[in-house]
Amino acid sequence: MIMTDLREVADAVVRRAQRKGFILPSEIREELAHTNLPETQLEEVIALSRPSLRFHQGRYYFKTKLSPRVRQEKRQQRAVHQVIRQLVRQYKKKNAQTERRQQGRADFIQPVKVRTEDKREFTLLSRDLSESGIRLIGTRGLLGQKVQVDVPHPDGKEHSSFLVRVIWTCAIGDGLFENGGTFLEMAPGEPAPLKIAGDS
Repeated sequence: MIMTDLREVADAVVRRAQRKGFILPSEIREELAHTNLPETQLEEVIALSRPSLRFHQGRYYFKTKLSPRVRQEKRQQRAVHQVIRQLVRQYKKKNAQTERRQQGRADFIQPVKVRTEDKREFTLLSRDLSESGIRLIGTRGLLGQKVQVDVPHPDGKEHSSFLVRVIWTCAIGDGLFENGGTFLEMAPGEPAPLKIAGDS
């Protein structure tokens, strides 16, 4: 009988967390009190609820189920972020610069190869780089296009390739354009980033 009661409390806890996004330990105790169960059963209720909840900073958050497509996108973005962090670290080390830019954006002025979907290839100049995107300067506006961008490593011996969606373009001079792109994923065939101590 007690296990049935605990399961009912656990189900109520999960429903409450789902409604508001999270539940506090004090609210779990309230659910126990509603069924006249002692607070000593708190850990058992949490254990029964655990498949649907995750604990973070004093709260139990409801685990939203992600579609395979969303999970794949998150994996792709993590791979991009890791390589970008490595590139920025290497660039800063080589140039001994202290970055004070907001939103994790770093000056990253390098020639980069840009390949369009119709296989045209251009050399543009990157202006800055962040985990979410890159700014490119050149003689072409690329608004709305999905392009492959080959970013050289600071040692000049290798490069990393990304698929980038250009989300804005503006003219900054006669025949000169600035393009803002957001990273979609690593380009097909690009090796997985190396795991470096300190990366999350």
